[in-house]
Amino acid sequence: MSGGAGGSAKMGGVDGESTARRDWSVGPVGPVVSLESVVVEGAIGVGPWPGGRSAWPEFTGPDGTPRYDPDLLAHGDRRNVVDRYRYWTLEAVVADLDTHRHPFHVAIENWAHDMNIGSVVRTANAFAAAEVHIVGRRRWNRRGAMVTDRYQHIRHHPTVEDLLTWAQTAGSTGGPLPVLGIDNLPGSVPLEGYPLPRSCVLLFGQESVGLSDEARAAVVDVLHIVQFGSTRSINAGAAAAIAMHAWVARHADSSGHGSTGARTPAG
Repeated sequence: MSGGAGGSAKMGGVDGESTARRDWSVGPVGPVVSLESVVVEGAIGVGPWPGGRSAWPEFTGPDGTPRYDPDLLAHGDRRNVVDRYRYWTLEAVVADLDTHRHPFHVAIENWAHDMNIGSVVRTANAFAAAEVHIVGRRRWNRRGAMVTDRYQHIRHHPTVEDLLTWAQTAGSTGGPLPVLGIDNLPGSVPLEGYPLPRSCVLLFGQESVGLSDEARAAVVDVLHIVQFGSTRSINAGAAAAIAMHAWVARHADSSGHGSTGARTPAG
């Protein structure tokens, strides 16, 4: 699904009442069908599986595990997912994402119920981050996540020290993951041009106050995003998106990916 920070992207028309026909050739993922992507009063998605119950695909995938959700096949799929995952069960989507998540992690401090965390989680899902780490309060504002937290691995750490302890053995071979802070502090290093490690943790501070003193002292480096205007800083959710995209631009293989961010059906 394309669009901005909101969930109201439109397709093929105006005034929230349009339909756009799309050929969806899913190859090895499932049968070739033509789906209706419909926008009605701000809702986007597809209707019931074309052809009715007699045309439904097998519920299980090639590996024998459940893939299609009979309720979605019968009534349509209005979830905020890319077309590749239409009609799939939640568990099947998560399992498929687990086969190609990237080795970077995102951590954000949550000392005052930061409203930006939901946006950070949504962006982490879009870029297939390995995990999102909530540091501080366990409860966080999920509103901006637009339900993407259901598809994203999320881990809680009560303190920065706990996050660092976890990172010491979280590498692919049991070694440490470097933790990099993102904040526009004196002495910080520009993110632009910085050799971001392929496996790492990007740590963000609380909105308005930035990284805590404990976090500043613990990270390998503090990176800032170069700015050219009059504002002193940018929104924490926006900063997280820029930093994640910097990692993607350096390390991710974008071949075989569509404009929606999903792998093409043959991927």
